Amino acid sequence: MRTESAAATDRLSPGTLPARRHLPARSQAPAPVLDVVVPVYNEEQDLAPCVRRLHDHLARTFPYPFRITIADNASTDRTPDIAGELADTVPGVRVHRLEQKGRGRALRTVWSRSEAPVLAYMDVDLSTDLNALLPLVAPLISGHSDLAIGTRLARSSRVVRGPKREFISRAYNLILRSSLAARFSDAQCGFKAIRREVAERLLPLVEDTGWFFDTEMLVLAERAGLRIHEVPVDWVDDPDSTVHIVRTATDDLKGVWRVGRALAVGALPLDRLARPFGDDPRDRGLAGVPRGLARQLVGFCVVGALSTLLYLLLYSAFRAGTGPQAANAAALLLSAVANTAANRRLTFGVRGRERAVRHQAQGLVVFGIGLALTSGSLAALNAATATPSHGTELAVLITANLAATVLRFLLFRAWVFPERRTTTDLEDVTR
Repeated sequence: MRTESAAATDRLSPGTLPARRHLPARSQAPAPVLDVVVPVYNEEQDLAPCVRRLHDHLARTFPYPFRITIADNASTDRTPDIAGELADTVPGVRVHRLEQKGRGRALRTVWSRSEAPVLAYMDVDLSTDLNALLPLVAPLISGHSDLAIGTRLARSSRVVRGPKREFISRAYNLILRSSLAARFSDAQCGFKAIRREVAERLLPLVEDTGWFFDTEMLVLAERAGLRIHEVPVDWVDDPDSTVHIVRTATDDLKGVWRVGRALAVGALPLDRLARPFGDDPRDRGLAGVPRGLARQLVGFCVVGALSTLLYLLLYSAFRAGTGPQAANAAALLLSAVANTAANRRLTFGVRGRERAVRHQAQGLVVFGIGLALTSGSLAALNAATATPSHGTELAVLITANLAATVLRFLLFRAWVFPERRTTTDLEDVTR
């Protein structure tokens, strides 16, 4: 006859191995502060040494209750049996069995069902020195950071690996920096942690179930303004790693394209993640600053830089067959239409076709002001110099465009795309 505690354990972890292989009921052990997940697939050789070494380290160095969760990704060798034996004999170890492969799937499943306030994971080969584990999770326990990652690319990190893996790692992180504007230094180090309340909101937005899971999670967290703590680690490459480098790299590049496209069109509701986790000192004393100003300034600058580049290319093309005034007007008109459309969608978050024509008309008025400024600058230049060089013309136009850009942002924010006040906002104003 099954005991009540065994039934409770089964309910706690649906889809895991039989109840005898689970952590004892909560009444027999304190609730863990840290849950370390070890994803495995056919790791019958490394699993037991890894878990025992990790457990010994945590028992000696971690001052709070902890748990180690073995996430078995549909292993076909003796890994499930070994995992069950570890859960039976090592305190604080449990097993979760998945019938499909995928590191991202394993982490999402276990993290989503864990009650621990801090969730972490590490690779089964323990390539990362465990002495970095406490520095990794300490800022999450204190509430100082939202996520934490180990980095092999910091100057103080000590890394032993072959030149091929070194090149691939650095090239991949360079791609992330150039294509997704990522500022974290090491996306794929198998040594990460996250606060549970952050995971509850972030994980539903992460689509990947494989190796790109880490990168997607970090990019979305960074874009939402969450705090990512980086810890330099000592790392020794595992020469027997079963990771298929070419297939993983291909999947990662596909993931970069998918996430970049979603960010470009504003398809991800990152506003749900923007600093939702308690009092933020950056919000104090800023009551007089319009909401979203910093984000809009960044978006406007990015769109403005691209629009300026487009304008200069168009001007140079038109100038080859016509005079400077006509080339300036045509280039400014085309770039202004593109600029208004991009700012409407990306900077001010206006979607749909409602009032799109009106916005373009207002944008053309702003364009007229910019035309007056740049045309006036050209007229002044021609009055001062009879035959100015092409380089001088471009320099004058760039200066005039900078002045027009400041005015354009103010007009866009206050007139073309004004922030709509909600009922709550109006109530706050009338109080």
